[in-house]
Amino acid sequence: MSHYGGKEFGAAFRTVRKNTIQIAEDIPEDKYTFKPAPEARTVAQTLTHMAISTEFAHSIHGKGVTDVTKVDFAALGGKMAAEEAKPRSKAEIVTLLKSEGERFASFLDGLSDAFLFEEVALPPGAQPASKTRFEMLLGAKEHEMHHRAQLMTIERMIGVVPHLTRQRQEQQAARAAAAKKQ
Repeated sequence: MSHYGGKEFGAAFRTVRKNTIQIAEDIPEDKYTFKPAPEARTVAQTLTHMAISTEFAHSIHGKGVTDVTKVDFAALGGKMAAEEAKPRSKAEIVTLLKSEGERFASFLDGLSDAFLFEEVALPPGAQPASKTRFEMLLGAKEHEMHHRAQLMTIERMIGVVPHLTRQRQEQQAARAAAAKKQ
């Protein structure tokens, strides 16, 4: 098995965030108030949520917490909800995605293998009773990808072809053009 440590983790998160930023840039600012359902977040709220959601991981792993019951999730959640609710322009959201993404990726870059594989106790009754920091930090990346998939669906709803689809279409067109030349 190949090694996947802090540096690789940081690089992988940068790739994920780069794709999120591309979506944020592709969606027109006048569509940032769009929400796919009444109970859903707007595009702006979703992007802001993604930008700041890594704060949960920082609150646990950045402080070396070994038992999640020691984290005041209600206070943290309230702070993050207030941050999400702040009105921001598209440019401000893109800047936030970039700065918070790099802050988190830089944090990941510096994590040792020993730290990544420390066990963190979960709340009583949780199964499993603990997870490694590595598993928990993967959750931050998975969380972003989950919301990015939602945004790609929203892009389709508002008439934007997602950038990954555009890239695939360009590659297919180039292969077809090359095949015709042969």
